[in-house]
Amino acid sequence: MGQVYIEELSQHVGQEVTIKGWVYNKRSSGKIQFILVRDGTGIVQGVLVKSEVSPEVFALAKELTQESSIIVKGIVRADERAPGGYELTLTDVELVHRAEEYPITPKEHGIEFLMDHRHLWLRSRRQHAVMRVRSEIVKAIRDFFDDRGFLLIDAPLLTPAACEGTTTLFETDYFDEKAYLTQSGQLYMEAAAMAFGKVYCFGPTFRAEKSKTRRHLMEFWMVEPEVAYADHEDNMRLQEDLICYIVQRVLERRRKELEVLERDISRLENVVKPFPRITYDEAIEILRKEGVDIEWGADFGGGDETILAEKFDRPVFVEKYPAEVKAFYMKPDPERPEVVLCDDLLAPEGYGEIIGGSQRIDDLELLKQRMEQHNLPEEVYAWYMDLRRYGSVPHSGFGLGLERTVAWICGLSHVRETIPFPRLLNRLYP
Repeated sequence: MGQVYIEELSQHVGQEVTIKGWVYNKRSSGKIQFILVRDGTGIVQGVLVKSEVSPEVFALAKELTQESSIIVKGIVRADERAPGGYELTLTDVELVHRAEEYPITPKEHGIEFLMDHRHLWLRSRRQHAVMRVRSEIVKAIRDFFDDRGFLLIDAPLLTPAACEGTTTLFETDYFDEKAYLTQSGQLYMEAAAMAFGKVYCFGPTFRAEKSKTRRHLMEFWMVEPEVAYADHEDNMRLQEDLICYIVQRVLERRRKELEVLERDISRLENVVKPFPRITYDEAIEILRKEGVDIEWGADFGGGDETILAEKFDRPVFVEKYPAEVKAFYMKPDPERPEVVLCDDLLAPEGYGEIIGGSQRIDDLELLKQRMEQHNLPEEVYAWYMDLRRYGSVPHSGFGLGLERTVAWICGLSHVRETIPFPRLLNRLYP
């Protein structure tokens, strides 16, 4: 039998298979050696009995170090006590490469040490679980939009202008011009929505935020749908449907990983429609009752969001923020122009804002006014203003931050574990 992956062992009970992988751990009790082998799809225990293999193979196995790369052959046995429900009765062990003394051991390591060794830390069981949940969430997001007739449109990563305010731009030289790493693909999705109706982009975005909180990364992934003829209400319904879809999908397909992470699954099972909604005004009232000294017109910090989210057992919409604290493109509420038709979706359990969305301004004159108030140069945004000249329609969209969503669903205390190689204020290595 040729190479088989550990996740496929259930199909090969009673057969001899070849597994190509690495030594995750091992122990010995004299005449029997137990080798935990990982191959990226799972971990299986191999049992090596001295009397059943050549002396050379048994001696070789004794010398194996953690993370040495090996090829093993063995008979697949079903065993309920074994990790994954199967184990191998080993018939042969071949060394591909003996690893040097491995820096990450089962003992406790400090987070800075683990981050310096992120390229190796990814091999551990817990990090595997996080990355598999992340991968499932990415696929669920794509399936959700693809199945609903949205077209994937890729937004540029190098842009001539800001989308979310100029203070958090990474600047770079673009021949003889200045260019910036994108903060959001939204403005480009608005152009695409006028061409295709329902679109989304999904890719990395960059924010030069001088922030060390557990919710911030300098480089993170965002999915940004945009829908022509959708209003603020349509926009919130789409967000609600997306979040319920993602959570259900992870519960269905990644329960094993959630168990490795010791996630309280009952908290995720609460995530069903409808989500509660409060206005910014109501949020201010709640915060004041909780003793927070906050003026109407202030934006919410992480602590404020946590207080609000704690009142609910599922994500909560906070809608209609003051225009002053929101982006230039958000449409004012016709009944109350000092607030805009926007929403933030706050995750429960203190994970903060996972979605920000709004209905966009579709009137050219109003957009010009807002751009003047924000001191934005017309020449850089001329193409964006064109969208209001040629067949402007009401339209809405939102951005979902992937890493915060992963942190919440996995129950992680910091976003740094949600992305393979995090970029933080003080970290550009590895």
